Amino acid sequence: MSDVPPPPPYGPPPYGSPPQYGNPGGYGSYGGPQGYGGYPGGPPPPSAPKNGLGTAALILAIIGVVLCWSIAGGIALGLSAIIIGFLARGRVKRGEATNGGVAIAGIALGAVAIIASLVFIPIYIGLFDQVGGTDYVDCLSRAGNDNSAVEQCAEDFQRRVEDQFSVTVTPTR
Repeated sequence: MSDVPPPPPYGPPPYGSPPQYGNPGGYGSYGGPQGYGGYPGGPPPPSAPKNGLGTAALILAIIGVVLCWSIAGGIALGLSAIIIGFLARGRVKRGEATNGGVAIAGIALGAVAIIASLVFIPIYIGLFDQVGGTDYVDCLSRAGNDNSAVEQCAEDFQRRVEDQFSVTVTPTR
């Protein structure tokens, strides 16, 4: 049994050796390395699209719409979504990404988050005025550095909020 030749080596042939046909280990059905189109020396396969920016823009925009009541969250996340969405559109135009619709949705929802946040500003100002917030700010400016006067302003404001909303602000112990 010493007349049996050794098995063929696996993996790519050494540099300069002729291509091996018949699908030896590690080679495609056409003799080239697998993953290179099956032909030796052929172009590499196309890279996967870079769709991360478009997806990130959409996610930021959705979170911005959800947090639009917090004003800063809606504006910051909406603006971020718009900027990232335009960067993603640039990738789509260059052929590096394929999710142009997702990027546009991120831009549109980012704008909605900003607009919704801006709507909350007058609502909060009106609510602050309704509970006597401007009176509280005036009281604090008159009190200056007098700690007892500042505490009196805070107590008056707290009492006014409790009366306005029928709640107790002070924690019970």
